[in-house]
Amino acid sequence: MDKFIYKKSAGITALSASMTDFMYKRHSHEEYAIGVTLRGIQHFNMDGSLQLSYQNGVMLFNPEQAHDGMAHDETGLDYVMLYIDPKLLLEMIGRKDIVRFSRPIVYDSRLRQKILNLSHGIFSGKDEALCNELLLSLADGLVQANLSPEPKKDLPLIRKAKDMLQSNLEKVLSLDEIGKELQLSKFQFIRFFKAHTGISPYQYFLNCKIERAKQLIEKNRDVYSAVAACGFVDLTHLNKHFKSVYGTTAFEYLSHVNGGGGRGATLRGD
Repeated sequence: MDKFIYKKSAGITALSASMTDFMYKRHSHEEYAIGVTLRGIQHFNMDGSLQLSYQNGVMLFNPEQAHDGMAHDETGLDYVMLYIDPKLLLEMIGRKDIVRFSRPIVYDSRLRQKILNLSHGIFSGKDEALCNELLLSLADGLVQANLSPEPKKDLPLIRKAKDMLQSNLEKVLSLDEIGKELQLSKFQFIRFFKAHTGISPYQYFLNCKIERAKQLIEKNRDVYSAVAACGFVDLTHLNKHFKSVYGTTAFEYLSHVNGGGGRGATLRGD
């Protein structure tokens, strides 16, 4: 049975997931995503190659790093994931520029336990002060494991394109307008953008809409206002795309971050 439970504390969104048939569409997140495979094999494509995270594998996704995701076989998959805002992580590790993980999967028992400790703290409703301490310990573990090399920066043209896509989320995407601004044909622009980001302009635009909707849902506790603000046709339209990225509908996500819902896969913390 596919199950996705979200909870938020100390500025961190935690996910506990069990999945067998569900498949994430290719997408990316604004946050760093750091997780542990608890059971089964996590199967995902990223940066042009297939990745398999076996039990106890620590998965590391950089901001805006496009990927999909599914269980590798019919036995299914349990895992936990933490989504951390880049500004928050950089503050904790004392860096100013975005840093990037050099490997998508590592097997590090200390780092794994720090992730599980924080996940357990969030899902069991521990005080935010304790969750902050666990988060700082995780950040220290990332630095000690030497998982944050020099940043990879966008080309100026890609950064400009992303800014244009992000600034018009409530409107219908116009590749002709963006291509004209960048002095490229729309087909040149599509090829160029996908070659440098691993995702098409439309997929990136849609991901930004979904991410913005999630932020508004968390802020306003209102699903319908997010539909209008992000230019979705109706709630069904939002739910369809929201579920393809988060495994759950916008309404279900709201109930989770509001403190409802139960726990998914079993978490073990010290």
